[in-house]
Amino acid sequence: MSFIPYTEFSKCVSRYHGERYVKSFSCMDQFLSMAFAQLAYRESLRDIEVCLRAHQSKLWHMGLRGQISRSIRPLSEYDQLVRDALREE
Repeated sequence: MSFIPYTEFSKCVSRYHGERYVKSFSCMDQFLSMAFAQLAYRESLRDIEVCLRAHQSKLWHMGLRGQISRSIRPLSEYDQLVRDALREE
């Protein structure tokens, strides 16, 4: 994920207070999860979770430091967006 410099990403997160209420799943973790979901054509929260868990040993090398679970709110919001988009088609 070197096409987006970490320093620029951190500046954007700081500017908009993105880490204000974060406990364990950082903005960078969320971004990497969403990028992975898009590139791997994942269609649901369960699909994203299963695929990320299947590659658990490779997540550290990808830069993902947080734990993956279905209760992660940003991923569930993504799941809802995908469902809405599929309904519109």
